[in-house]
Amino acid sequence: MNAVDIRARPPTVGAMPSSGGKDRIPWQVVCDQAASAMTVLDLEGRFLYVNRALCRLLGYERDEIVQHHRHDFVHPDDRPGLDMIGDVLAEPSGEVSREFRCVRSDGRVIWLLLSASVIRDDEDRPLYIVTHAQDVTARHEFTIRWQRTFAHAPIGMALLDTRGVWTEVNAALCELLGYSHDELVDLRPADLTYPDEEASPVLSDVFAGRIDRASLETRYRHKAGHPVWLLVRVSAVPGPEGEPLYVVGQYEEIGDRRMSDEHLAHLALHDPLTGLANRALLADRLDHAIAELARDGGALAVMLVDLDKLKETNDRHGHAVGDQLLISVADALLHVARTSDTVARFGGDEFVVVSRVTDLAASEALRDRVEGCLRADVVLSGRRVSLQASVGLAATTSSTISGVELLDAADRDMYIRKARSRR
Repeated sequence: MNAVDIRARPPTVGAMPSSGGKDRIPWQVVCDQAASAMTVLDLEGRFLYVNRALCRLLGYERDEIVQHHRHDFVHPDDRPGLDMIGDVLAEPSGEVSREFRCVRSDGRVIWLLLSASVIRDDEDRPLYIVTHAQDVTARHEFTIRWQRTFAHAPIGMALLDTRGVWTEVNAALCELLGYSHDELVDLRPADLTYPDEEASPVLSDVFAGRIDRASLETRYRHKAGHPVWLLVRVSAVPGPEGEPLYVVGQYEEIGDRRMSDEHLAHLALHDPLTGLANRALLADRLDHAIAELARDGGALAVMLVDLDKLKETNDRHGHAVGDQLLISVADALLHVARTSDTVARFGGDEFVVVSRVTDLAASEALRDRVEGCLRADVVLSGRRVSLQASVGLAATTSSTISGVELLDAADRDMYIRKARSRR
């Protein structure tokens, strides 16, 4: 191609030179019969050529298009910042693509995916810009319908990546869990499950692409601290090779009538704020642990943890922060305890850890670890709060002692240690 002289007047259709040669098909004939909408622009973005497919797409005759500026067909809201000519000339690859709205002759708004590339001469100087336009209105309309369905769904919905991390959540899920949108997408689902609950293998199978969908009933921790039982359904969205691209999750609260016997039993035996064992379950576990001493030997350690300054935290920062402090203590105790140990909430600011150990010396070492995990600062609702606790210990190798006696001994030891710390 030879460069077009644009100094005298704006070029029009026909200004582009033909290929020449009786055995060659003129490039205009090829482009006019192409199925995709095409244009040739000069380096200032003026039309040199438009093909029939573009005329059909916009609903204008060729002469009507070329005598207008290309931005005349762009939706007014999408014109600011749309500089494809400058972008494609600045792009090292000489190719760019953009999506924007156009207005047809009948007033209908359509979405176009426009790809532009630079045509250069033998010395690599830019001559023309060739564009190809694709109508992607249907895809955009589907996307809008999906976004509205997702946003306004009456049940919780989320998009997760293949690592199981939330990338998008809807308002219903935020309401179920008590978090804002921005707070929730900064968390992982694992952050809101209780430490003593194991991850379901069926979820891992979905994220790994071994199965397409799964459902389970599980509990999440509400921002206020209490558990929320949810029916969770997840479905993998496959990519071109069949591997999961992302996962769609649906979350529906399980009401009392639908709650299974297992869930009801769990609620009866666990503290609703922390998810730890309550007094009833603690008594049962303690009796079993004492009975096992006669059969297996070793020692039994019972630690009573008294959280200092809970009332001061409640008075200074409010009960919501106080509840978060109790949850932080529960999590810390669960992380230092073994899976075979029992961690329970014994009272308002008291916790109990029951552990089978090898001997009495090992019980003292365990108490040191428990005290160590509770000497820390935690950030709760943007406030830095110091964890402080007194830990009493009662240890025995006897299988004839009662659980009540062990708890009383641990309680007395706790008050002795608390009094020493105040001296």
